[in-house]
Amino acid sequence: MASTRADDEQAGRQAGGTAGEHYFTARPATADERRDVEVELAGRTVTVQTARGVFSAERLDPGTSVLLPLVPDEPDATGDVLDLGCGWGPVALTLALRQPRRRVWAVDVNERALDLVRRNAQRLGVQVLARLPDEVPGDVVFERVWSNPPIRVGKEALHELLLHWLPRLAPGGEAHLVVQKNLGADSLHRWLDAQLPAALPGAGTTRTTSSKGFRVLTVRRG
Repeated sequence: MASTRADDEQAGRQAGGTAGEHYFTARPATADERRDVEVELAGRTVTVQTARGVFSAERLDPGTSVLLPLVPDEPDATGDVLDLGCGWGPVALTLALRQPRRRVWAVDVNERALDLVRRNAQRLGVQVLARLPDEVPGDVVFERVWSNPPIRVGKEALHELLLHWLPRLAPGGEAHLVVQKNLGADSLHRWLDAQLPAALPGAGTTRTTSSKGFRVLTVRRG
């Protein structure tokens, strides 16, 4: 798949890292122009608020659209789950709609994005904890981590990000990462296989699905 505006924006949404002004800074310099966008989340059409300076402000990102169908309906499931690099919140909102008893965390460095998540959660009548990375207590572990990670920040920053959050998986927990094939899904898979055993003993990585030029890599903690 050729590079698109959404691909370029992907480099700007993250929960750690320093590249790309609009999306990587706590307070984007672009005007905070809010708009309503109609999207499908958790099998229903909803209207959410987005804004300039936030990842994929005009639509549901194609990579995220590959990831969302993997979120199961688990109305009785409990425990903490994480949307890492949440943007305006499509993954976190889907988690909260499909798994309302879980404690859903949405993490991003972009304060505008976090404000949008809070507003969108209120609009949809769900509970989401939208936080900066340093605002997540260190003793919280996650049953599931979901992420459309910022591949274009560069390998060093991406690896640092993953090595910070993936070890916080609970025993038996899983992390689902959607990565564009042309942006290094296979090389990231190899890196996870090589690095995770030391950082997260018993962990393994598999390719869960491939669609629309994206692959979902699933890390399971044994």
